[in-house]
Amino acid sequence: MKLNVFANTDELYKAFANYFVKCAQQAIAANNKFSVALSGGSSPKKLYQLLASDEYKNQIDWTKVFFFFGDERYVEHSHPDSNYLMAKNAFLDALNIKENQVFKVDTSLDPESAALDYERCICQFFTKDKEPYFDLIILGLGDDAHTASLFPGTEIVWIDEELVKEVYLKDKQVYRISMTAPLINQAKNVAFLAFGANKADAIKAIFEAEKDISKYPAQLIAPKNGELQWFVDEAAIAKLSKS
Repeated sequence: MKLNVFANTDELYKAFANYFVKCAQQAIAANNKFSVALSGGSSPKKLYQLLASDEYKNQIDWTKVFFFFGDERYVEHSHPDSNYLMAKNAFLDALNIKENQVFKVDTSLDPESAALDYERCICQFFTKDKEPYFDLIILGLGDDAHTASLFPGTEIVWIDEELVKEVYLKDKQVYRISMTAPLINQAKNVAFLAFGANKADAIKAIFEAEKDISKYPAQLIAPKNGELQWFVDEAAIAKLSKS
């Protein structure tokens, strides 16, 4: 595990963009394709916009990049809360990414069927491999130490076989579809993007509290054979012990 700390979010986003480019170039050089699972929410939006900027867009052969989603809200693709729509507006359209390069969760299905369908979709993409493994999975972090849609107190944190699962959030009365920890931990590279003082308690718990995956689901993330990196600002790690 590598902890990358930056003084401000501008430096953080630029470092993450450079990291993204490096992962993409290495994967394309090795296998002629780059598979990436995107994070949703508001935090990665500026990262995606940066990747579509003149500074970065020509550093990657985007025709060889295949996009998935670490989790998705159970809403229509045109809904403002859709992770797919955020990514589409932030950079997929700007980069002229073709439809067959973007693998969306089919939210027209019921939640259980949507999860099963997305797992099939992933397995078919990696059909030549013994098990699905992404070149890069980007993760965010909630104030409550959730990541993707692995939320505290939900049954999805105990999943050890399914690769994608639906999860019902009682407090919000909504469903989400999420990659599970076993699938995330098969990736070659996993990277958290987290910043701000509101993340400090969660990061302290993940790094320093006793393991309690029901309370701190992000503790589940530990790639089996890949590399885990954290991209954070100083405010987000302010409560970590100096050691």
